[in-house]
Amino acid sequence: MDAARTPEWSFGLDRRGQIMATKDSGEIGLPWVVLVVKAGRGMRVSKFHPGDDVEAEGEVIGEISGNPREMGRQLRTLLGDIDLDGSS
Repeated sequence: MDAARTPEWSFGLDRRGQIMATKDSGEIGLPWVVLVVKAGRGMRVSKFHPGDDVEAEGEVIGEISGNPREMGRQLRTLLGDIDLDGSS
């Protein structure tokens, strides 16, 4: 997670232990959310719009794989490339 850190996104773990990144949307209590979940040998990265149910399936924006540092770098790149006004 350390290799993925950016000033715009806050990182933590959700209640299932999955990596969750959040970013302020301008609406109180309704952040943009990105979840990273295990998928095969790598991890799937999904985006959720403000107000979306994160228990449901999100919009898949990519997959990351490799060693932890490389996955962190890939995640940081994906977060930097997200279009928060439309689709990824």
